[in-house]
Amino acid sequence: MEPVRKARLATLLGRFWSSSLASELEYPLNVAVEVLAVAGNLAGSLFVLSLFFGEGRSLGGWSWPASLVVLGCYTLLEGFTVMLLQPNLSRIVSHVQNGTLDFVLLKPLDSQLWVSLRLISPWGLPSILAGASLIGVGLARSGGGGSLATAAASLLMLLCSTLILYSLWFLLATTSIWFVKVWNATEVLRALLMAGRYPISAFPSGLRLVFTFLLPVAFLTTVPAEALLGRASLSWLSGALAMAAALLLISRLFWRFALRFYTSASS
Repeated sequence: MEPVRKARLATLLGRFWSSSLASELEYPLNVAVEVLAVAGNLAGSLFVLSLFFGEGRSLGGWSWPASLVVLGCYTLLEGFTVMLLQPNLSRIVSHVQNGTLDFVLLKPLDSQLWVSLRLISPWGLPSILAGASLIGVGLARSGGGGSLATAAASLLMLLCSTLILYSLWFLLATTSIWFVKVWNATEVLRALLMAGRYPISAFPSGLRLVFTFLLPVAFLTTVPAEALLGRASLSWLSGALAMAAALLLISRLFWRFALRFYTSASS
Protein backbone atom coordinates (compact mmCIF):
# COMPACT_ATOMS: atom_id res chain seq x y z
CA MET A 1 0.00 0.00 0.00
CA GLU A 2 1.32 3.46 -0.91
CA PRO A 3 2.46 5.75 1.95
CA VAL A 4 -0.16 8.39 1.05
CA ARG A 5 -2.96 5.80 1.14
CA LYS A 6 -1.63 4.46 4.46
CA ALA A 7 -1.68 7.96 5.94
CA ARG A 8 -5.24 8.57 4.69
CA LEU A 9 -6.37 5.23 6.06
CA ALA A 10 -4.79 5.97 9.45
CA THR A 11 -6.51 9.37 9.54
CA LEU A 12 -9.84 7.82 8.61
CA LEU A 13 -9.53 5.10 11.24
CA GLY A 14 -8.61 7.73 13.82
CA ARG A 15 -11.81 9.64 13.05
CA PHE A 16 -13.94 6.47 13.03
CA TRP A 17 -12.57 5.30 16.35
CA SER A 18 -12.71 8.70 18.08
CA SER A 19 -16.42 9.04 17.22
CA SER A 20 -17.02 5.43 18.25
CA LEU A 21 -15.26 5.91 21.60
CA ALA A 22 -17.16 9.15 22.25
CA SER A 23 -20.41 7.29 21.67
CA GLU A 24 -19.45 4.38 23.95
CA LEU A 25 -18.17 6.62 26.76
CA GLU A 26 -21.60 8.22 27.11
CA TYR A 27 -22.24 5.32 29.49
CA PRO A 28 -19.28 5.39 31.94
CA LEU A 29 -21.03 2.97 34.31
CA ASN A 30 -20.27 0.26 31.75
CA VAL A 31 -16.64 0.42 32.89
CA ALA A 32 -17.56 -0.84 36.35
CA VAL A 33 -19.85 -3.54 34.89
CA GLU A 34 -17.16 -4.73 32.49
CA VAL A 35 -14.45 -4.80 35.19
CA LEU A 36 -16.73 -6.86 37.44
CA ALA A 37 -17.56 -9.24 34.56
CA VAL A 38 -13.88 -9.71 33.67
CA ALA A 39 -12.96 -10.26 37.34
CA GLY A 40 -15.74 -12.85 37.71
CA ASN A 41 -14.80 -14.71 34.52
CA LEU A 42 -11.12 -14.65 35.41
CA ALA A 43 -11.75 -15.93 38.94
CA GLY A 44 -13.88 -18.76 37.52
CA SER A 45 -11.24 -19.67 34.92
CA LEU A 46 -8.45 -19.66 37.53
CA PHE A 47 -10.51 -21.80 39.90
CA VAL A 48 -11.28 -24.40 37.20
CA LEU A 49 -7.63 -24.41 36.08
CA SER A 50 -6.41 -24.86 39.65
CA LEU A 51 -8.50 -28.03 39.97
CA PHE A 52 -6.15 -29.77 37.52
CA PHE A 53 -3.11 -29.06 39.65
CA GLY A 54 -2.19 -30.79 42.85
CA GLU A 55 1.09 -31.51 44.55
CA GLY A 56 3.64 -32.29 41.83
CA ARG A 57 0.95 -32.56 39.12
CA SER A 58 0.92 -30.89 35.71
CA LEU A 59 -1.65 -30.39 32.94
CA GLY A 60 -0.52 -32.11 29.75
CA GLY A 61 3.09 -31.47 30.73
CA TRP A 62 2.42 -27.81 31.54
CA SER A 63 3.20 -26.39 34.98
CA TRP A 64 0.87 -23.97 36.80
CA PRO A 65 2.87 -20.82 35.83
CA ALA A 66 3.08 -21.93 32.17
CA SER A 67 -0.67 -22.62 32.13
CA LEU A 68 -1.22 -19.08 33.40
CA VAL A 69 0.49 -17.84 30.23
CA VAL A 70 -1.96 -19.88 28.12
CA LEU A 71 -4.91 -18.46 30.08
CA GLY A 72 -3.42 -14.98 29.67
CA CYS A 73 -3.27 -15.40 25.87
CA TYR A 74 -6.92 -16.54 25.88
CA THR A 75 -7.95 -13.54 28.00
CA LEU A 76 -6.08 -11.19 25.64
CA LEU A 77 -8.06 -12.60 22.70
CA GLU A 78 -11.28 -12.17 24.66
CA GLY A 79 -10.44 -8.49 25.02
CA PHE A 80 -9.66 -8.23 21.30
CA THR A 81 -13.03 -9.85 20.54
CA VAL A 82 -14.93 -7.38 22.72
CA MET A 83 -12.93 -4.42 21.43
CA LEU A 84 -13.09 -5.02 17.68
CA LEU A 85 -14.76 -8.23 16.50
CA GLN A 86 -18.10 -7.99 18.30
CA PRO A 87 -18.88 -4.34 17.58
CA ASN A 88 -18.01 -4.61 13.88
CA LEU A 89 -18.81 -8.11 12.67
CA SER A 90 -22.15 -8.28 14.51
CA ARG A 91 -23.24 -5.33 12.33
CA ILE A 92 -22.79 -7.26 9.07
CA VAL A 93 -26.04 -9.15 9.72
CA SER A 94 -28.02 -5.93 10.26
CA HIS A 95 -26.36 -4.35 7.20
CA VAL A 96 -27.60 -7.26 5.07
CA GLN A 97 -31.07 -7.35 6.64
CA ASN A 98 -31.66 -3.58 6.38
CA GLY A 99 -29.99 -3.15 3.01
CA THR A 100 -27.46 -0.67 4.42
CA LEU A 101 -24.63 -2.78 3.02
CA ASP A 102 -25.36 -0.86 -0.20
CA PHE A 103 -23.92 2.29 1.37
CA VAL A 104 -20.82 0.39 2.48
CA LEU A 105 -20.19 -0.99 -1.00
CA LEU A 106 -20.57 2.47 -2.55
CA LYS A 107 -17.91 4.05 -0.31
CA PRO A 108 -14.44 4.68 -1.81
CA LEU A 109 -12.91 2.34 0.74
CA ASP A 110 -12.37 -1.41 0.79
CA SER A 111 -15.66 -2.90 2.03
CA GLN A 112 -14.04 -5.66 4.11
CA LEU A 113 -11.86 -3.10 5.82
CA TRP A 114 -14.88 -0.87 6.52
CA VAL A 115 -17.08 -3.58 8.04
CA SER A 116 -14.13 -4.96 10.06
CA LEU A 117 -12.65 -1.78 11.56
CA ARG A 118 -15.39 0.88 11.54
CA LEU A 119 -16.10 0.64 15.29
CA ILE A 120 -14.06 0.13 18.45
CA SER A 121 -15.22 -0.55 21.97
CA PRO A 122 -13.20 0.38 25.07
CA TRP A 123 -14.88 -2.39 27.09
CA GLY A 124 -12.30 -4.93 25.91
CA LEU A 125 -9.51 -3.08 27.73
CA PRO A 126 -10.08 -4.73 31.15
CA SER A 127 -9.66 -8.18 29.54
CA ILE A 128 -6.54 -7.08 27.68
CA LEU A 129 -5.00 -5.70 30.88
CA ALA A 130 -5.98 -8.83 32.81
CA GLY A 131 -4.51 -11.07 30.08
CA ALA A 132 -1.26 -9.10 30.02
CA SER A 133 -1.04 -9.32 33.82
CA LEU A 134 -1.57 -13.10 33.77
CA ILE A 135 1.13 -13.50 31.13
CA GLY A 136 3.49 -11.34 33.18
CA VAL A 137 2.87 -13.36 36.37
CA GLY A 138 3.21 -16.66 34.49
CA LEU A 139 6.48 -15.64 32.84
CA ALA A 140 7.92 -14.26 36.09
CA ARG A 141 7.15 -17.49 37.97
CA SER A 142 8.30 -19.82 35.18
CA GLY A 143 11.43 -17.88 34.31
CA GLY A 144 10.53 -17.86 30.59
CA GLY A 145 11.07 -15.16 27.95
CA GLY A 146 13.73 -12.49 28.14
CA SER A 147 15.67 -12.60 24.88
CA LEU A 148 15.05 -10.34 21.88
CA ALA A 149 14.35 -13.35 19.63
CA THR A 150 11.75 -14.64 22.10
CA ALA A 151 10.04 -11.25 22.24
CA ALA A 152 9.96 -10.99 18.43
CA ALA A 153 8.58 -14.53 18.05
CA SER A 154 6.00 -13.85 20.77
CA LEU A 155 4.73 -10.67 19.12
CA LEU A 156 4.55 -12.43 15.76
CA MET A 157 2.60 -15.37 17.22
CA LEU A 158 0.19 -13.05 19.05
CA LEU A 159 -0.40 -11.20 15.78
CA CYS A 160 -1.02 -14.53 14.01
CA SER A 161 -3.51 -15.59 16.69
CA THR A 162 -5.51 -12.34 16.33
CA LEU A 163 -5.55 -12.73 12.53
CA ILE A 164 -6.71 -16.36 12.83
CA LEU A 165 -9.46 -15.40 15.28
CA TYR A 166 -10.55 -12.49 13.08
CA SER A 167 -10.67 -14.72 9.98
CA LEU A 168 -12.81 -17.36 11.71
CA TRP A 169 -15.29 -14.73 12.92
CA PHE A 170 -15.35 -12.98 9.56
CA LEU A 171 -15.97 -16.21 7.65
CA LEU A 172 -18.99 -16.93 9.83
CA ALA A 173 -20.27 -13.34 9.66
CA THR A 174 -19.99 -13.41 5.86
CA THR A 175 -22.45 -16.30 5.65
CA SER A 176 -25.13 -13.79 6.73
CA ILE A 177 -25.36 -12.98 3.00
CA TRP A 178 -27.27 -16.30 2.74
CA PHE A 179 -28.41 -17.04 6.31
CA VAL A 180 -30.15 -14.53 8.56
CA LYS A 181 -29.60 -16.01 12.04
CA VAL A 182 -25.89 -16.57 11.68
CA TRP A 183 -25.04 -14.74 14.91
CA ASN A 184 -26.02 -17.84 16.90
CA ALA A 185 -23.23 -19.70 15.07
CA THR A 186 -20.66 -17.15 16.23
CA GLU A 187 -21.73 -17.78 19.83
CA VAL A 188 -21.18 -21.51 19.23
CA LEU A 189 -17.74 -20.69 17.81
CA ARG A 190 -16.97 -18.59 20.86
CA ALA A 191 -17.96 -21.46 23.15
CA LEU A 192 -15.74 -23.90 21.21
CA LEU A 193 -12.82 -21.50 21.39
CA MET A 194 -13.05 -21.63 25.19
CA ALA A 195 -10.99 -24.80 24.85
CA GLY A 196 -8.10 -22.40 24.29
CA ARG A 197 -8.00 -21.69 28.03
CA TYR A 198 -6.02 -24.91 28.41
CA PRO A 199 -2.80 -26.19 26.74
CA ILE A 200 -3.57 -28.28 23.65
CA SER A 201 -1.57 -31.22 25.07
CA ALA A 202 -4.12 -31.52 27.88
CA PHE A 203 -6.71 -32.93 25.44
CA PRO A 204 -6.97 -36.50 24.07
CA SER A 205 -5.16 -37.12 20.77
CA GLY A 206 -8.37 -36.99 18.70
CA LEU A 207 -9.34 -33.59 20.05
CA ARG A 208 -5.78 -32.33 19.56
CA LEU A 209 -6.13 -33.00 15.83
CA VAL A 210 -9.52 -31.23 15.75
CA PHE A 211 -8.21 -28.24 17.71
CA THR A 212 -5.13 -27.99 15.49
CA PHE A 213 -6.36 -28.54 11.92
CA LEU A 214 -10.18 -28.13 11.90
CA LEU A 215 -10.64 -25.46 14.55
CA PRO A 216 -7.14 -24.02 15.09
CA VAL A 217 -7.40 -23.41 18.84
CA ALA A 218 -3.79 -24.54 19.27
CA PHE A 219 -2.56 -21.59 17.20
CA LEU A 220 -4.69 -19.13 19.18
CA THR A 221 -3.26 -19.70 22.64
CA THR A 222 -0.88 -22.65 23.03
CA VAL A 223 1.58 -21.69 20.28
CA PRO A 224 1.79 -18.00 21.39
CA ALA A 225 2.28 -19.22 24.97
CA GLU A 226 5.09 -21.53 23.83
CA ALA A 227 6.70 -18.56 22.06
CA LEU A 228 6.36 -16.37 25.15
CA LEU A 229 8.00 -19.09 27.25
CA GLY A 230 10.83 -19.29 24.71
CA ARG A 231 10.29 -22.94 23.82
CA ALA A 232 8.30 -22.83 20.55
CA SER A 233 9.65 -25.03 17.76
CA LEU A 234 10.26 -23.74 14.24
CA SER A 235 7.62 -26.11 12.84
CA TRP A 236 4.89 -24.68 15.12
CA LEU A 237 5.95 -21.10 14.38
CA SER A 238 5.88 -21.79 10.64
CA GLY A 239 2.53 -23.57 11.00
CA ALA A 240 1.02 -20.54 12.78
CA LEU A 241 2.26 -18.18 10.06
CA ALA A 242 0.89 -20.45 7.33
CA MET A 243 -2.47 -20.87 9.11
CA ALA A 244 -2.89 -17.11 9.64
CA ALA A 245 -1.99 -16.28 6.01
CA ALA A 246 -4.23 -19.02 4.61
CA LEU A 247 -7.28 -18.10 6.73
CA LEU A 248 -6.86 -14.39 5.99
CA LEU A 249 -6.71 -15.10 2.26
CA ILE A 250 -9.71 -17.45 2.46
CA SER A 251 -11.75 -14.83 4.36
CA ARG A 252 -10.86 -12.27 1.68
CA LEU A 253 -11.82 -14.53 -1.22
CA PHE A 254 -14.98 -15.72 0.55
CA TRP A 255 -16.15 -12.12 1.14
CA ARG A 256 -15.72 -11.30 -2.57
CA PHE A 257 -17.53 -14.52 -3.52
CA ALA A 258 -20.40 -13.82 -1.10
CA LEU A 259 -20.92 -10.29 -2.43
CA ARG A 260 -21.89 -11.79 -5.80
CA PHE A 261 -24.98 -13.18 -4.08
CA TYR A 262 -25.84 -10.03 -2.13
CA THR A 263 -29.19 -8.64 -3.26
CA SER A 264 -29.10 -4.88 -3.02
CA ALA A 265 -31.98 -3.18 -1.20
CA SER A 266 -32.47 -0.98 -4.25
CA SER A 267 -32.62 -3.85 -6.76
